[in-house]
Amino acid sequence: MSTETQANILQTANSTGTRRIIGILIVDDHEVVRVGLRHLIEKQPHMKIVGEACNPADALKIASREQPEIVILDLCLGAESGADIIPELIRVSEESRVIVLTAVQDEEELRRASRMGAMGVISKDTPMDMVIRAIDRVHSGELWLNRRLTAALVSELRRPGEEQHSNAEGKLIALLTDREKDVVSLIGEGLKNKQIADRLFISETTVRHHITSILKKLQVSDRLELLIFAYRNNLVAIRH
Repeated sequence: MSTETQANILQTANSTGTRRIIGILIVDDHEVVRVGLRHLIEKQPHMKIVGEACNPADALKIASREQPEIVILDLCLGAESGADIIPELIRVSEESRVIVLTAVQDEEELRRASRMGAMGVISKDTPMDMVIRAIDRVHSGELWLNRRLTAALVSELRRPGEEQHSNAEGKLIALLTDREKDVVSLIGEGLKNKQIADRLFISETTVRHHITSILKKLQVSDRLELLIFAYRNNLVAIRH
């Protein structure tokens, strides 16, 4: 089973079932890769290619003009690193979410890409149906990383003065109700809002209210920060 199949999926609060057309920019210096991705994506009725680039300069120019929702980015762009342009891609196209598609197995480089803002990492030998799944998930605001990479990122986010910090976060956790802790646990399992609602026998609206309350009580701004907080405080387990 591929690491992507075992991906750690971070869900969003968006529970609408409607699909909008996803505009996608492909950035890869190998034409055969661009052609293959284009062929795959053009078969999807809810996706369209808004541009292709083979170098950072063209990528930034197209991203600024087309405002793609998804950028599929190769880490190796000739002599240049794709990771270096991730912050700029996000700056020029605020709605863009970056998926790194790479043959690179260097975990430090993958961690760097994630720290720069990539929301997904998939390898070039990933099955095509999994690439489409990753695009859909990242577009909806989820994080698509293998568990080992997620664990490494969480470890890096541990702060100085850990004991004092842990005590402060313990007080925040004490503010959560038992039901809110259940929701956090299910988010850690990678469940969507509807799945959480079904598991807890409550409505999706109630799930959204719980998540809003959880974010406020734990003083985190989004579900990525919530997941990191939960891992750091053993509210959910990192599965490898």
